[in-house]
Amino acid sequence: MPLKIHYISFPGLGIDEFKINSNAIEIGNFKIAWYGLIIMVGIISAILYVWFRFRENNMSSDDLIDLALFTVVSGVVGARLYYIIFSIIEDPSSYIVTNAGGFFANFGASLGKMVSVWNGGLAIYGGIIAGGTAAVLVARYKKINMLKILDFLAPAVMLAQSIGRWGNFFNAEAHGGATNIFIKMGIRAEGSFSTYYYHPTFFYESLWNLVGFLAIWLIFVKLDKTKWLHKFNGQIFYTYLIWYGLGRSWIEGLRTDSLYLIPGVIRVSQLVAILSVIAGTALMVYSLVMLKKGKENAFVKRVDVPKVVTEQNTEKKVEENGENN
Repeated sequence: MPLKIHYISFPGLGIDEFKINSNAIEIGNFKIAWYGLIIMVGIISAILYVWFRFRENNMSSDDLIDLALFTVVSGVVGARLYYIIFSIIEDPSSYIVTNAGGFFANFGASLGKMVSVWNGGLAIYGGIIAGGTAAVLVARYKKINMLKILDFLAPAVMLAQSIGRWGNFFNAEAHGGATNIFIKMGIRAEGSFSTYYYHPTFFYESLWNLVGFLAIWLIFVKLDKTKWLHKFNGQIFYTYLIWYGLGRSWIEGLRTDSLYLIPGVIRVSQLVAILSVIAGTALMVYSLVMLKKGKENAFVKRVDVPKVVTEQNTEKKVEENGENN
């Protein structure tokens, strides 16, 4: 459960203690949490990025709407279910209520805890798996290259993650263990006189994703001098798997709130991160080898290179047509 009122400081950066309320708006019993607002900003930013890529590739806006609807809904549901499932594996009482009084009362109380997403509890890997699956199904239904769609979505997810991690900041959660490094984050609960200093792992991951997003966007999409490095569909997605997996594998090791597959032994996100790096690397190498051999297939296909029509080419084509006539 996130702290409602808390005090944050970054003494190593010269930032003195300031007060934070995890709720952005409170009117009676009506409350809107910063966590939810920031997650929404991240989702909207991701949709805008994909819209930008659709426009660049002259793709249908109707396809984008369908993709956004199914991917976002599936991603949020998947992220929540993933978190709930592994939380229950680690500690059944975290979401299963047994003392509310009777079966229906217990069921209602348990369900209430499970849907309280505004209190935190979204696991990004659950969102990636569910959202990615939904995107692939939509692409297949629409007869769009699924790897091309995943190349659009991967940077968008990184951007959303970079923004969304700040929701953890407002909840004073997802931090690392105690530390005394220069970037340490101080947290003091309301009513307490003690401040504890932790690794701001939410910031580490936010920055890691922002760097990854900018690098992918600039190298593979924006800069004409480096666009040629984008050789095949799926390359950006595989790069995302490797980049995010590398970052998450070490950042997760610093956190104190990790979900464990085997309590105290295997952290779920660290294991998935390592597997992501292995899978992304294997797929990248396989695709590059197949392209070098000239063996394209359903899973290895060169990116479509738009034809540049110059004035000289146009004049030549007109002359040729005149001769043929």
